[in-house]
This record gives sequence, C-alpha cells and structure tokens, in this order.
Amino acid sequence: MAGEFVSAPRGPWRSALGHVLRVGSLVASAAVWSMLAFTVAGVPGARAQAQVPTVSADQLELLRTLSPEDRDALLKQMGIGDASNGLGSSSATRDRNTDAAGNANDANNLRNNPALAAELARLDKTLKGDDQVLIEIDFIKAKPARVETQQNGQPPISIPGEPAPLLEPLQRKELQTLIDLVRARNPFQLDHAGALQLPGFAPILIAGLTEKEATLRLSAEPALLNLTVKLTRLPLTKQGLAALKPFGYDLFTEGRPSFGVNTDAPVPAEYIVGAGDQLSVQLYGSQNRNLKLVVGRDGRISFPELGPITVAGQTFNRVAATIEARVARQMIGVRASVSMGDTRSIRVFVLGEANRPGSYTVSGLGSVTTALFASGGVKPIGSLRDIQLKRQGATVRRLDLYDMLLKGDTSNDAKLLPGDVIFIPPVAATVSIDGEVRRPAIYELKGEQTVADLVQLAGGVTSEADTSRVALVRVNEQRQRVVVDVPLVAADGRKERLHNGDSLRVLRLRPTLDSGVMVDGHVFRPGAVAWHEGLRLTGVIGSVTELKPDADLSYVLIRRELPPDRRLAVLSADLAAALRAPGSRADPVLSPNDRITVFDFTSSRRQLIDPLLDDLKRQSRVDHPSEIVRIDGRVKMPGEYPLEPGMRISDILRAGGNLDDSAYGSKAELTRYKISGDTRQTELIDIDLAAVLRGDAAADVALQPFDYLNVKELPEWSEQEQVKLTGEVRFPGNYPIKRGETLKSVL
Repeated sequence: MAGEFVSAPRGPWRSALGHVLRVGSLVASAAVWSMLAFTVAGVPGARAQAQVPTVSADQLELLRTLSPEDRDALLKQMGIGDASNGLGSSSATRDRNTDAAGNANDANNLRNNPALAAELARLDKTLKGDDQVLIEIDFIKAKPARVETQQNGQPPISIPGEPAPLLEPLQRKELQTLIDLVRARNPFQLDHAGALQLPGFAPILIAGLTEKEATLRLSAEPALLNLTVKLTRLPLTKQGLAALKPFGYDLFTEGRPSFGVNTDAPVPAEYIVGAGDQLSVQLYGSQNRNLKLVVGRDGRISFPELGPITVAGQTFNRVAATIEARVARQMIGVRASVSMGDTRSIRVFVLGEANRPGSYTVSGLGSVTTALFASGGVKPIGSLRDIQLKRQGATVRRLDLYDMLLKGDTSNDAKLLPGDVIFIPPVAATVSIDGEVRRPAIYELKGEQTVADLVQLAGGVTSEADTSRVALVRVNEQRQRVVVDVPLVAADGRKERLHNGDSLRVLRLRPTLDSGVMVDGHVFRPGAVAWHEGLRLTGVIGSVTELKPDADLSYVLIRRELPPDRRLAVLSADLAAALRAPGSRADPVLSPNDRITVFDFTSSRRQLIDPLLDDLKRQSRVDHPSEIVRIDGRVKMPGEYPLEPGMRISDILRAGGNLDDSAYGSKAELTRYKISGDTRQTELIDIDLAAVLRGDAAADVALQPFDYLNVKELPEWSEQEQVKLTGEVRFPGNYPIKRGETLKSVL
C-alpha cells in the first residue's frame, strides 16, 4: 500500500470519509484513503445496495483508532449503520426494513460480516480516554486444596492447594501502603490518551484494552506481582459527564421512516397538478359514473364527451373548479365532483451537507423535510437554520428547522416540484449552553445575538438555577480563553453579545439552607424548619409529642457555623427544662443554618457525634486546641463529646446520659492536661458529685479542652449472686447469698 495512491471513493464513501477527516480524527493522506477503500461489488449509487463490504486487518486497525462518534458516523455512511446495530441496540434500530432507495438492512450487513461484527462488539467494551475505572487490589490469598469431579465415570481429581507468597516484613509493609493508597483514591480516571496513573507508578497506557486485558496488563507490573489486581470500567452515563451534543440533529437518527407515496394524505388546495397525477371525477344526475383521468405528459387529461383539458401547472382547486364548471355547462343534467387520486412521484436533489447527498424520488405531496429524511438528514457540520429550497436557480424558500423543533411552525416547509434542489450550507456560528437550563446543547445562531436569546433557545433556566452566577467562556481577540461574568439578573448580563464558540454555563444554587433550621435524630418529623429572628428551641420542638419514644430530653445538641469563616461551634440544651420554661435561659435562641440533633437511650450516639468531633479536630490549632471532652465510667452513654462554651460538670453528665445505678454518687475524678513549658502535665481534680447534683455552683467545675471525667463504681457493687439448692432439703430453690456466706448458713 505504501507509495500507492487510491482515489477517494464516490457517493457515501466519500461523504463518510470526508466527515471523519473534517472532525480531525484522521490525517488526510493517500494512506488513509487506501486503508479505507472498502471493496464493494457493483457501481455505487446514492448508497451501495445490498452489498457487503469486506474488511481487512488494516481497516480493522483503523477502526480501533477512531472515536466512538467518528466510528458510528463512518459506518452509517458505508451502509453498515451504527456500531451498536445488532449488538444491543433497540429493536426499532436493528429491524429497520429496506428503505425506498433499496438500501440493505444494517443488521444484515453485520450478520453477513462476522469479522466486523466481532470487532465492533469488542470495541464497544474497550477502555477509552477519560473513562473511570475501579481498581480492586489485595494480597494474594492461599488457595486450599480441592477435589474436582470428572465426567464419563472418571475418578475425581485432587488439586493441591497453593500457599500465599512469602513476603518479608518490610516488603509486606510497603505493599500494604500501596494497597491503602489505591483504595483511598478509587475510582481512577484515565487521562485523555487513555493512560492510568496509579500512585507511585509511571502512566500505564490501557486505552483500547478490554477489562480482562487491562487486568492482565496491570498484573504484569513487577511491583504488583505479589498482589491480585482487578480492573472494572464504570460505564457512567450521567448527563453532564459527556460532551454536549449539537441541538436538533437527533431528529434524523431516531429511526428511518418510509417515504413511499401516501395515498391517504389529503391534497392541499395549492397543490400543483402535473404529469402523472390521477384525478377522480364522479358524475351524478342524468349520468352516474366514476372516471379515473391521468394527466399525460402533455399536461392534459382526456375527458369523455368533453375532449382534452389542460390541467398541468395549475393548482388543484383551480383544476377542480374548471372541470366542474365545464361539465355543468356542456353536459345537460350532469354535475361533477373532482378529487385527487394517486399523486405522481417527483425527482428532487438534496445537496450540500446532507448525510447522503444525491437525487431522490419522493411523493408529489412531499415537502422539504420529506427530502431531508430521505437523504439521511443533515450532517453535524451542516446548518439546520438555513436550509434552502432552490427552483430554477433561484432560492424560493428558506427553512429553519429550529422553528419546527421549538415552536411547531411548519409554514416554511414548502411543497416540492420536480427538479427542486434542497441545499444545506455549512453550519453558521455556534455556541453552547450547559448547567441549569432545560435543554443544554450546542446551538446554531441565526437571529439570536445575546445571552438572553441563548437562554431562551435552551428553554429557559430551571428552578435550581442561580441567575446571579452565570459564566461565559470565550476566546478573546488575543486568542486567550477567558471567563466573562454575565448575571441574568442584570440587564448588562442579559444583553451581552455572543461570539462564535462561546460557552455559557448557568450554575446551580447552593444545596445548603440560607435561612432555615434542620432537625434530625429521634424525632417524628425530621427536616427543615423556617427560621425567623428570635426563634428558640421550643419554637421548633414545641412538645414531647414531636419526639419518638425513649428520646433523651436532657441532652439536645445544636451544631452552629459562625461567620465569617464558618467556624464550628456546638451547644446543647435541656429540652425538658426548656419546655417547662419557654423563652427562658434554658430555651436557647437559634441562628440560621443551625442543626438540632435529638438522641435516644436505646442506640449508640457515636454515629451522629463522631463526624462532629472530626470537624472540631480539623479546625484545631496550637493556640486553639480541639474542643473535646470525655466522660467515662458509670454513666449511661460514655464517650467523647463536644466542649460547649461555659460547659461544666453538670453539662457533661447530661451528655453522658446521667449516672448509672452503679455510679458512686459522692466523688468523681477529673483528669486535666496542662502545658507547662515544653511538656504536658497531668492534673487530677476531685469532684464532689453530690454537691454538683444538688446544684452547688462552686462544685460545678468549668471544663477545658481534653478534660476527662471518670465516674467511679459504687464499692462492692456487683450483680446479685445466688445459689441453687436441690436434693434432700425441705425448701429447694434459688437463694441469694451475701459476701462471705457459707454453705452451712444457706442450709
């Protein structure tokens, strides 16, 4: 093939290859044309009819280099259809019948070409640039011995086990670090070239491989030989991850309708009668007859008793009126009713950026859109907004398909005459719009010149759109990509003029509440509550009927973010005291975005409190230690809790669910850490619990970060012990015992 020039094939072959070359996927060279010169028997017309292309190894290799979009476009033009046809596509697409031009069924082409079908099936499962993959990695596990049965009565086979590889401690530690890193960074996204970047590895190119092949490729890495590795592609299809599509072109890809003559369609009054049309004339009165009169090549019909009548080139309404008037005037006692029978077929030309440009035979009732569908629609590089109908060298009508798609306006979908030319020019200026609009896409501009016009084309903004945050990305005169702020709430933003290639993005409103209070936990109705100035806790939880059974009323946690840096602060409330005295100091005033959490006595609080403690630890500094305290020992809910402003011993007792039955209520021990110079020293403080429980403010010590309160167990407290007496005794049964009791005293 080297040094040999093969001319570009005609018809759809040239069209498809031209599309591929235009999108930049291939290099326009003689070698490319040679590799894609698929051998087709017969002379190609508008499309190859019932011919099955043969595929060489070089051509299959070229298919692998194409993007999915370019591959689909190429195969459609070659009469093979979408790469997915017959391979999981919808039945409506797979079972298309042969169209009016006699094109072979796409699925049949694939069935008759197993090499191409198999290659397309494989390409559909291969990895591509920007794909997301999940990496499962672990140490190789030992395989136990097993016994496998055989058929035909053969004895079972014993397969010995395989031990796990022996690893040095340092090697195992390094591999464990690698495993943790990979798991922490899952899922991975391939770069644009299809390379996988694992932590500590050079980029590994896996584009074009299937999941199984990519797994084998990773397993071959020397550093991974002692590990099991499995790669899984994540077939993400969420809208927004894929590139925006040009608007309107899907109209021609949703199936291929039939364009035969529809004899049931009503004939419009302005229909131009021509050679080949059939007129139905019903005579009634003194004569009762039905006549079928065909317009000859000379433009006349032969009417019995009346002779030839010229009708070609006239509207149907005028022809009907002329015939009915002549019958009434020349045939005594006879009246006529004229209707249109079968309409003629006409030949028109579809040229320019059509998927299959050429000459087409359509019904005499056909319009511009009829011819467009017959030609396979408009290419992505063709204009949808300036489709021209040319008649005898002059442009007589311009069709904007956006009017049909967006407004349902078919006024410019003109009827066709023999010899008409539908010309599709290249697409004009285009801009894209994405984000919170109803119809994100790439739009072709015609009369629209401003941002407001583009938003209207996209169907307007959604209810979640932040109209104050709209970004316009464009390339300026210095060929620099810049961002222009065009808020839709401002007149200047709406009037910003658009340039070719602009990209508009309407941002989404923040998911956080700007003015509200969230309630969660052990309540019947969790969710958002409206906030107003002076709102208190009892305004959100007005009674205990709002709480589920076993709710802890003594400790309700309130999470608050403080302006301007959203520093986290935590406070708690005694809901029982607040309900007894609404509006008092026990009933705290709430701020916007507060989150109220109600706990219960039947489940652990760790799932709700631990994330809050993690946030407090992250915002700590050397001069501002973590605001966390701990209570342990004989309390109902031991553990770490947030340190509140002004928090005291009585508050942490509430947080811990108060004292258990076995608690020593007289004394407790508070452990406190203090920084003295460069060292941390421990201080033990005795707490008079009895005084704290009585409400003695002097005994209720204020807490500091890292304070640890330990509530001791009551001396000699234990579960009640007992023994069981059976046998030859008067009163057998279970008997409680006391410390030091003997068998004699029990008997």
